[in-house]
Amino acid sequence: MKKLFISTVLLVVMSTSVFAQKHPTPPPHPSKTELYNSKSRELDKRYNTEKKLILNHPLATKKMKQDQLKALNVRYQNEKKLLRSVK
Repeated sequence: MKKLFISTVLLVVMSTSVFAQKHPTPPPHPSKTELYNSKSRELDKRYNTEKKLILNHPLATKKMKQDQLKALNVRYQNEKKLLRSVK
């Protein structure tokens, strides 16, 4: 009887301590400038990798590379402009 009582008390104490623990607070939402900076870095990184891929392509001619880079620059400028307008 004594063992049953001790085990029951121990079980109740442990369960209440588990429920009494505070849940961690959710992380704060990033501010608008932080969000803008992260999106801008992501855009720059994507632009640089695509540019590198175009320039290092073994089969593309110089003219093809120039055309692709022009198109990439136009797209990059448009995306940057859109990102600035959202800011």
